[in-house]
Amino acid sequence: MPTSRIDDVPDARRRLMAKVRSANTKPEMIVRRTAHALGYRFRLHVRTLPGSPDLVFPRCKKVIFVHGCFWHRHDGCSRMTFPKARADYWNAKFSANIARDAAQAAALRTLGWSVLTIWECETSDLQGLRRTIPRFLSDDATSAAHAPSLFDKHA
Repeated sequence: MPTSRIDDVPDARRRLMAKVRSANTKPEMIVRRTAHALGYRFRLHVRTLPGSPDLVFPRCKKVIFVHGCFWHRHDGCSRMTFPKARADYWNAKFSANIARDAAQAAALRTLGWSVLTIWECETSDLQGLRRTIPRFLSDDATSAAHAPSLFDKHA
């Protein structure tokens, strides 16, 4: 298999990784459709906020990130696999992702925003989403807003 010059990554792998999207993913679309069906209106990927949150609810100063279990390292999730090749690269990549996510959430909280992370694996539980989103967006959810997830099975 021919390799590219950058980091000796096979061309086929490079093409595959280039197809990975950061916005408008299937899990994100599920969360967006659910929130919209519940009557919530929101902005998407607001670049002026740290991390460009996936869903932004400006009136109540709350944001939702929809994280992929693999890329953002959802502890205990079966989707959090680890590539066998180039372990040093992947360790550094995943560590940087985790640190960046934490820094962005902290920056948002410093600015007065509440943050909710919904994991990719949680999007298959539509009933859970229908409970979690309104609970997070209600006025009394400020203490729960700092939890990584509001799903009962992961909380």
